[in-house]
Amino acid sequence: MIEIPRDVAAFAESASPADVVRRQYLASARGDLAALRATLAEDVEWTEMAGFPLAGTYRTPKGVTANVMERLAAEWDNWTTHDDLYVVEGEHVVVLARYTAVHRATGKPLAVRVAHHFTVRGGRIVRFEQFADTALVRDAMTG
Repeated sequence: MIEIPRDVAAFAESASPADVVRRQYLASARGDLAALRATLAEDVEWTEMAGFPLAGTYRTPKGVTANVMERLAAEWDNWTTHDDLYVVEGEHVVVLARYTAVHRATGKPLAVRVAHHFTVRGGRIVRFEQFADTALVRDAMTG
């Protein structure tokens, strides 16, 4: 996990790709959808993997939060993305992470490793692609 610099103001304004991505994860963890949308470019392309319950590509910051974060919050208790390791190459940030949650309808817990690929330009996320073990997610959703 990337640590937040001691100078919080500098971190909040940093256009560094890793800092932008980290702000996105922190906003998500707080449930602060306005702050999360602020990390996304107006023309963002956010792709949830085929086979994932929210599979598809979403555009615009409001489209991403309405179709991904708000739906996850409605269907799962304590949905958390743990951003464990960052690999940065220019505008590309790959994050090895974990999802943990409990499905509301089944009561089954979820713990699955994932990888996220972000492209950051001009201090905003312009592209996101998720890689996840979708079978483990489906298993937690079925009785």
